[in-house]
Amino acid sequence: MTTRTEDDHATTTPAVHGARNYVTPRGYAQLKAELTQLLDAERPELVKVIAWAASNGDRSENGDYIYGKRRLREIDRRIHYLTKRLDSAEIVDPAARGANDRVFFGATVTYLSGAGEARTVTIVGVDEADPGRGHVSWVSPIAKALLKRRTGDVATLSTPRGEEEIEIVGIRYEAFR
Repeated sequence: MTTRTEDDHATTTPAVHGARNYVTPRGYAQLKAELTQLLDAERPELVKVIAWAASNGDRSENGDYIYGKRRLREIDRRIHYLTKRLDSAEIVDPAARGANDRVFFGATVTYLSGAGEARTVTIVGVDEADPGRGHVSWVSPIAKALLKRRTGDVATLSTPRGEEEIEIVGIRYEAFR
């Protein structure tokens, strides 16, 4: 798993203040694994490098020290963020929902766009969203348009180009382990 800086994170996963922090079991495990990696491997190794660089004397022109301290601050911010997100996480297992004909968190939905093109998205937590893989946040415009709908329903999706009618053609719930 790659580690994102806080700046990257702010642009890719906008945590909704006051909203629930729904997450799939797989998403929770990924966040936990990233936190463990930072705490057990990256941070201790970086602290060693910084201590070595500090022992070399003049810190004002010591690149290892300067960049090490900067990276340490980034790691500490990410650790703080991950800890808060994991503490507030509400794990929702889509597989536990069983056969369901309505769209809820964790659903994999196939829909027809206004142009008749079939698309499939899976509704996941804010921290798990990856539009390139078809994983959209439950607070995204597409998820909001789909939530609580049934197969055959037509929903209105607000896009930058205007409103688009989309038709739900399939809903399924899979295990996220």
